[in-house]
Amino acid sequence: MEKAIKRYFPVFVLPTLLAFTIGFIAPFIVGIYLSFCKFTTIVDARFIGTDNYGKIFTDGTFVHSLWYTTMFTIVTVILINFLAFVVAMMLTRKIKGTNVFRTIFFMPNLIGGIVLGYIWNLLLNGVLAIWDKTLTYSSTYGFWGLVILLLWQQVGYMMIIYIAGIQNIPGDLLEAARIDGADNWQQLRYVTIPMLMPSITVCTFLTLTNGFKLFDQNLALTNGEPSNMSEMLALNIFTTFYGRPGWEGVGQAKAVVFFIIVGAIAITQNVLTRSKEVQQ
Repeated sequence: MEKAIKRYFPVFVLPTLLAFTIGFIAPFIVGIYLSFCKFTTIVDARFIGTDNYGKIFTDGTFVHSLWYTTMFTIVTVILINFLAFVVAMMLTRKIKGTNVFRTIFFMPNLIGGIVLGYIWNLLLNGVLAIWDKTLTYSSTYGFWGLVILLLWQQVGYMMIIYIAGIQNIPGDLLEAARIDGADNWQQLRYVTIPMLMPSITVCTFLTLTNGFKLFDQNLALTNGEPSNMSEMLALNIFTTFYGRPGWEGVGQAKAVVFFIIVGAIAITQNVLTRSKEVQQ
């Protein structure tokens, strides 16, 4: 069997590796090169050094979008994981209809971001109309509108991951904790949460990256209004590249910086949470 695997390994790996190279690695390398160029299409790219990167931080829209996205991600990571964990704990109790509730909570994740954005645009604007306001009245309204939308979409997905983790906790550990006199809070703190660290690592990673990469919902819900004040990083890169003639290279440079920021934060988060897994 091992000889057969070694013999046919390239046959199965090479097509996937070729597709990955063509679809990801090659465009990524070209994208990095274009971030150092002035261009309108790839065939007329002219190398200009680091000028595009110099314009990024003198462009106030990028700095604001970075701050806005960071605040949004912090809020959503905390709220999504907390609510998903609470719901998962409730739905792992022996209650009738838990499977129905799990399905209901998970269903919003199946709806596309653009559709969700337009649905919540109608709902939230309908509520705010009572006070003669809209989501685009200020960036604060847009911020909390996006938070509500993402909570509704992702809590159910993270809930499923937490449920899987809770169900994998050996019953003997909880039983031993009860015998030793641990109350519900102590069981949660010293048994359940430590044993859930792998699930916490996955859910934190997903919510962190999803928060920073949010695009569809931002486009449909507020489109960055008013005056780009509710514009997040992904949408800012899009509008720079496609909405500002002559700034294509700057948009590409923003995308490279965006990749570095998200990659650095995601790796740091993984290292920190995985170190907790080792310690438990």
